[in-house]
Amino acid sequence: MTRHFDYDEMMELDSFYRRNLINCLSGYKSLNLIGTQSKSGESNLAPFSQVFHVGANPPMVGVLFRPHTVKRDTLENILETGFFTLNHVTQEFYKEAHWASARWEGSEFDGTGIQSEFLNGFGAPFVKNSPVKIACELVESQTLKVNQTVLVIGSISHIFLEEKGLRSDGSIDLNAMDTVTVSGLDEYHRGERLSRLSYAKADQAVQEV
Repeated sequence: MTRHFDYDEMMELDSFYRRNLINCLSGYKSLNLIGTQSKSGESNLAPFSQVFHVGANPPMVGVLFRPHTVKRDTLENILETGFFTLNHVTQEFYKEAHWASARWEGSEFDGTGIQSEFLNGFGAPFVKNSPVKIACELVESQTLKVNQTVLVIGSISHIFLEEKGLRSDGSIDLNAMDTVTVSGLDEYHRGERLSRLSYAKADQAVQEV
């Protein structure tokens, strides 16, 4: 049996129900802890599932933020300093990563017990136990007219990753890295690889590689 919602029905739903429903529609999403530091030197950490690939030449990523109608430390730190880090989350500390979404008075690193580290003189903290750490510098930010969400584009200036997950062709084995994914706002998943497939061509059947 299929449940159907048209637009009017969606808008009439309880706001909590609608938020959960719409946030789950896109399926499994990447999960990153974004590390920033204010101009005064206070570190900040927050989990994000709205991080996506923008380009490889030059290497860039995008992050989508909720409307800047209230104080948002991560966004404000990025706009003020121009630096942020992306850090994969593993099973070892996914609960602490979720906890970082709470409203803390001080640094989320201190509150949750997640260890920070600074690498290569970069102006934002990394998560020490993360197997994939990415240093990003602000390139562009735009407030989308449609709903006032803020799109941030970052240039990737450094990558630090554990060699056990780096394949010879440059791809990353996320299973080997123990990278955790998320659906909706609060449901966490361990990745399970089905297979890796060959480059798709119309005149050839897809093969496992």
